[in-house]
Amino acid sequence: MPLRDVIVPLISSRTLAQVSSLALLVGLYSCLPSLKEASPYHNVGDIPSEFHAALSLVLGWLLVFRTNSAYARWWEARTLWGSLVNAIRNLSIKLTCLANLAEDDVRRLQTNLNEFPVTLKNHLRRPASAGLASQADGQSSDWDHRPALLVQQIYAWIGQAKTEGNIDGHELRVLDVELAKLLEIVGGCERIARTPIVRSYRVFARQCILLFLLSLPWGISNDFGWWTIPLTIITAYFMLGMEIVAEHVEEPFGLDEDDLDLDGLCRTIQLSVTEIFQNRS
Repeated sequence: MPLRDVIVPLISSRTLAQVSSLALLVGLYSCLPSLKEASPYHNVGDIPSEFHAALSLVLGWLLVFRTNSAYARWWEARTLWGSLVNAIRNLSIKLTCLANLAEDDVRRLQTNLNEFPVTLKNHLRRPASAGLASQADGQSSDWDHRPALLVQQIYAWIGQAKTEGNIDGHELRVLDVELAKLLEIVGGCERIARTPIVRSYRVFARQCILLFLLSLPWGISNDFGWWTIPLTIITAYFMLGMEIVAEHVEEPFGLDEDDLDLDGLCRTIQLSVTEIFQNRS
């Protein structure tokens, strides 16, 4: 593994830079017990090392559960957007192959399918209270849910095509499978975006980390002397890093560097839709 892959992220990554800064602050704090050990009062304020052995075990369980829970949310979000890519591709192919499309229909459906991922991205990044705010302001909330509007417009076209005889009942059922998936994916993404990890658990984990890091230098300074400072910095870097990275990863639809590349996924979908409609038979 190249050394630059280890060192460069400490500078280029905003998340790791934040973790490094906090770890250095904890290291600065650890100078206090190191100075005490060099003074006549070196026996004052020592904490038994067994205390940290017990606390580190509990804290390890908490951090593992915290990290796994956050990553599970990130991976589920990525799986949902992968399903969205497949669903829109399948729907585009079925529309172009099963339905008798006029040029106006082509433009209308292609526009709806191209807009859907972008609309979903903006919908997920919008504050959860935005819909309530629009109602309080007296604005129309009939189509506050823009992804549902696009799906309804496609269903309206399908219903008209069925009435005009351009598609039959079997083809309608085939198209309905993919359209239903779109709103199922929206619902799954909304569940992740609008349901954060329980705040009490998050606060409890941070309290445990803070207690451990504040007491650690006082418990090891008697054995390690000035080596307490680098050991505290390293320990703080990993513990704070796991907490901060988990905090970023558990909200996968934002704009942080660890969030999903929703812009890239939207471009992938739009390129696929454009290619499918341009090469329709």
